[in-house]
Amino acid sequence: MLTLFTSTDKESKMKRTGIVLMLMGTLLMAQSAQEVAKRSFEKVSGYQSSISETTMILKNAQGATNTRKMRILKLEGSHGDKSLIVFLYPMDIKDTKLLSYEQIGKDDKQWLYLPALKRVKRISSRNKSGSFMASEFSYEDIASQNYQNYRYQGEAKKVTIHGKSYLKIVRIPKDKHSGYSKQVVYIDPKTYLAQFGEYYDKNGRLLKKATFLKYRKIDGIDRIVKMKMSNVQNGKSTLLIWNKDTIHAHLSDSDFSKRILQ
Repeated sequence: MLTLFTSTDKESKMKRTGIVLMLMGTLLMAQSAQEVAKRSFEKVSGYQSSISETTMILKNAQGATNTRKMRILKLEGSHGDKSLIVFLYPMDIKDTKLLSYEQIGKDDKQWLYLPALKRVKRISSRNKSGSFMASEFSYEDIASQNYQNYRYQGEAKKVTIHGKSYLKIVRIPKDKHSGYSKQVVYIDPKTYLAQFGEYYDKNGRLLKKATFLKYRKIDGIDRIVKMKMSNVQNGKSTLLIWNKDTIHAHLSDSDFSKRILQ
């Protein structure tokens, strides 16, 4: 039997084929949220070890500010990073130290040295959601943000906010003691650097907004320069500014021994 196709039939078939090809292209271009998070993490990795001088500015709900200065040492590791924060100013908290050992897939280990008491306090995993030195950063926020410490929901979504495009990912902390039910992070699709995020409390309410205000490249590695954490529930905020930053600093595990706390 001879089947005749009209020009309308041919046009319709071509349109359907075009739609199928377009959908296939979209599927090929789609990225999972975890893939985007991994790529974003890799953009800021590879520094081996670093030493930075950092300013912390605390602002209360009335706008009054309090300034602190810190030295931050970090060491990359295949099973988790290590970090040491030493407060340099003001005098009442000078020499306060926080030592952190990241353990991918397990609870991080953290110790706080309080010079006024001359003792080391172990930060319980149950208390990691608590405020770090009265700032809007928790002990959890201060720890390494390795992408493997989160579960992810589906694909990264392309969104446009104020005329700018972002890749939106939703990540859920694996740690049951996390202070967050989920975190929504918006990533630049060109650089794969995080631009801002929304952190939700255990009741699903928006708790904090993180804004990554500025980056710079050092020896090809992207490094954060300025970051702000705003608590939408209490009206307070904390600004971190990395004034000096050195990577490939030749640090080793011995620089992060618990003995250095005292």
